Amino acid sequence: MYLRHSTFYFWYFAALGALLPYWGLYLQSRGFGAAEIGELIAIMMATKVVAPVAWGWVADATGRRMLIVRSASLLAMCCFAGVFLGDGYWWLAAVMAAFSFFWNAALPQFEAVTLTRLGDQPHRYGSIRLWGSIGFVIAVIALGPLLDRHGAALLPVVLMVLYLAIWLSSLAVAEPPTPGPAGRPVSFWEVLRRRDVLALLTVCLLMQASHGPYYSFFSIHLEAEGYQRWLIGQLWALGVIAEIVVFIFMHRLRPRYTARQLLLVSLALTTVRWPLIAFGADHLGIILLAQALHAASFGVYHAVAIALIHDIFRGGHQGRGQALYSSVSFGAGGAIGSLYAGYLWEIGGASVAFMTAAAASAAALVIALRTVDRPV
Repeated sequence: MYLRHSTFYFWYFAALGALLPYWGLYLQSRGFGAAEIGELIAIMMATKVVAPVAWGWVADATGRRMLIVRSASLLAMCCFAGVFLGDGYWWLAAVMAAFSFFWNAALPQFEAVTLTRLGDQPHRYGSIRLWGSIGFVIAVIALGPLLDRHGAALLPVVLMVLYLAIWLSSLAVAEPPTPGPAGRPVSFWEVLRRRDVLALLTVCLLMQASHGPYYSFFSIHLEAEGYQRWLIGQLWALGVIAEIVVFIFMHRLRPRYTARQLLLVSLALTTVRWPLIAFGADHLGIILLAQALHAASFGVYHAVAIALIHDIFRGGHQGRGQALYSSVSFGAGGAIGSLYAGYLWEIGGASVAFMTAAAASAAALVIALRTVDRPV
């Protein structure tokens, strides 16, 4: 189980490691401005609002989660091939909307499959998920020099190869057992209406929205400050290496600290991270510190959030629960983040965009302090 699940995570996040840091640079190389780049990236994020939830309902109704993962992976690859057929704004918008509708369906269901397989050992999730982070690091480190040498036009070719690897690795993972009626003590909507659940989802939305300038413009920001692409890739890799360290040691942190405590620390450190990037890009040491804080802004946060969602949405609700987490945070939050990042970047550059990000994570911290009280 560990090898097959880890392999899927490896290739999935290797593709993400190629897409997130370099897609903005690819779009810039095609002549798009900051607002257009923000809009095109926001389209990918926006489909996460609809796609995970839609596929989550199907998964919970049929119990065929891996069938959905395999189908979505294959269809995403086929849709992405449209990038080679045109590069106009509206064409790319349509291609990325179709691609991301299927791309965003796969991971939430695979997360549910992994947690189901782990059973009463969910703390071991980090030891499997860390291979996704390793794949991300390898992709980021390898692609920086490659794109410096051959140009950003090579990126879609690399992505197609990685999407093929994702689909092939999904074929090796078997369907998990289907939860029985005992896993459905209350209705999904009854769980969703709870105050602590709504508060947690709001925190997740704001937290991911705060990452908008980072995911959309971090590479562009550093390149404008004179950083070479190979070094930009190394800096992205540093952030994910910090994330890997968290996943390795999370099974030791969880027994010592409650999910609430870890969540609050991650939100506070995230609020510190964004001003460092906004005003410290001309000092490599400050950027190194900011990237090390990715351990908190993603590593700790994601491990805690996914554990809370798994605890809240039990049994037959797991597919929709993980899908809702993806939809609200990476979907709605990511789309909002990419949009405001693009518009604010044109108005005030890095300082305005990243300080708005800090305000979003600070708001999430205030909400979590007041309302998220689950001690799990």
